[in-house]
Order: sequence, then structure tokens, then C-alpha cells
Amino acid sequence: MGQQGPDRPGGSAAALSEAYDTALLDLDGVVYAGGEAVPYAVESLVAARAGGMHLAYVTNNALRTPDAVAAHLTELGVPADAGDVITSAQAVARLIAEQLPRGSRVLVIGGEGLRVALRERGLVPVESADADPAAVVQGYGGPEMPWGRFAEAAYAVARGVPWFASNTDLTIPGTRGIGPGNGAAVEVVRIATGGRYAPQVAGKPLPPMHRETVLRTGARRPLVVGDRLDTDIEGAFNGGVDSLLVLTGVTDPERLLAAVPEHRPTYVDADLRGLLTGQPEVTGSADAGFVCGGWTASVSGAAAGAPGGGSLVVEGAGERLDGLRALCAAAWTYAGAGACTLDAGKALATLGW
Repeated sequence: MGQQGPDRPGGSAAALSEAYDTALLDLDGVVYAGGEAVPYAVESLVAARAGGMHLAYVTNNALRTPDAVAAHLTELGVPADAGDVITSAQAVARLIAEQLPRGSRVLVIGGEGLRVALRERGLVPVESADADPAAVVQGYGGPEMPWGRFAEAAYAVARGVPWFASNTDLTIPGTRGIGPGNGAAVEVVRIATGGRYAPQVAGKPLPPMHRETVLRTGARRPLVVGDRLDTDIEGAFNGGVDSLLVLTGVTDPERLLAAVPEHRPTYVDADLRGLLTGQPEVTGSADAGFVCGGWTASVSGAAAGAPGGGSLVVEGAGERLDGLRALCAAAWTYAGAGACTLDAGKALATLGW
């Protein structure tokens, strides 16, 4: 079983669906994008579940309720119950409830998912800054969110009302590309209030979301599966659990090679078919080159640890993901505790990226 190592992707002789008891799956960019299933996602999840792996869907998107998410997954062909879904709305509602008495009013800037989660914690959603709210909470409200909602949040926050956010993802993937996420909306309110305030945030990669996930799933050997380095993978790092990055969402190979230690996944694969297979070992060293499959990766024109001035090189043939894994080992080892700044363009072009 792989570890959250800082210098190379891990290997696993067993299929990941056998090596871990629970997959903690992100949704946007992993299972679906813009409401449509990501290629290979449905059949891979059905097979993993049939093999005994528990599937839990962990999303920073606070727009929809767990019931709605489960219904959508079932429509796509992945049977799911509301109890299989953990949202940042649930995590932020718990965070607020721990700080405010039951029955407190909370100004909601977001969708129905937030309102349902707040009611479950005995809190009362309100729509106006003039309704004497004890807190403000922001979550993704969809592309049709009225501009006036941000004004309501700004009025309350400027008066000193405690401010919470389900998550601060700046972007969200969709079928037409990458759009602004809840983090962009949070920035609107922050700027409108003069930059003097910051919300308490519950979503990935922060501890409240990890705690919510553990409480609701009871996972003993979890594997975090995601497409984002700064939420999914960092959340796994913060929680001390292994992770699988799939390249179906916002992270591309160039960003992966430049990842700082807390953003480096245990495993890398193209899509969710990676759950059903083992993961190849990356062998070798900085001196001899890093080998995975038929590829060898190394650093050219730069001394180990020296800033800039060199490039990543990959040679060989075979599955291009093996070449990317070898490149990760070369880049991460070179960068150490920082981000790799070496030119990766030619190496990635060699692999067809």
C-alpha cells in the first residue's frame, strides 16, 4: 500500500479497491462535470462497489442536498443513498452549530443544500441582513445567483456578524470549461467589506470537512479520490490518509509536476479506472534516473536543489502515465520541500501532453 510520500508516487500490488475499504470521492471533475458523467466513471464505480469497496461522495459544492446528489448519481447509473453523500454544507452547519445556540438565525448566501444542513442542526435560515442574523454563511449558489445576495452578505459582515464559508474553491469545472466557484464569491464579499474580515471555512482541505467525513462514513482505510491538488489532495495530506489524483478535472500534468509536498498525491491515474487496478512502482534515484514502466525521467542542466536553470527529461516508450509518474519522482525529488520550477514542456510533449 502506498504512502503519502513527498518524493514520488506510490505503488500498490493490489487493486486500490481491494487495498482500501472506502473511497472518499470528490464529485465535480471526478464523477461528473456539469451534470454529465465523466468518461469511465460510472462503470468503474459500479465495479468497485460490486467488489466490496464502500463509496462515499465528498464534495465542497454546497448547492444541492445529499438527497438530490444521491438521486443524480443514481440517474447516472451509480446507485447511491443520501447517507453516502457528505457535503461542505453539512460540515459548515456543524461548525456554526458548535458556536451558536440552537434556534439562532443564519443569513444564507447559497442554495438549498445549505438551508437543509442548517435546519438539521437546529439553526434557522434567513434571507436578509436585516433579519438580525447571528451568523452569515456562504456556499456555491449556482450560476444564476443574484448579485444582491452578495450585497446582503456584505451588509451583515460589515456590521461584525460572524462569517462562515462552506469552502473557498476559486473555480468549479463544467461541461463548457472552468467557471468561478464559491471562493470567488467569498472574495466579492471580502473586497466589498474592505478586506478587513475573513470567514471561518469548513470545506476541503480544512479539518472540519475531514472530521465530518470520518464521522459520517466510519472509514478505517480510506482513500481520497479527487481532481484538485489544493482541496482533495491537501485535505488527504492534512488528514494523514492516502490519495488518488485523477486527471479528469482541473489539475493538468504541468501543475502536478510543480506540486508542493502537501499537494502531492499518493497515486496518479487518468480516471476512475485507476481504482480497479494496482499502481506501478517508481524506482531509481536522482543520480540514475527514475523508472516507471518503459520510461526513465531525470533532470537536465541543473544541480540538485539549485533554483531554475534546467529541465525535466523523459526517455523510453510505453504507457504515458508511467512516464508522468517517473517525471513526478524527478520533479518532486529535485524540488524537495518546494515547488519544481524546471521546464517540463518538452518532457510532457514527449508523452503526448
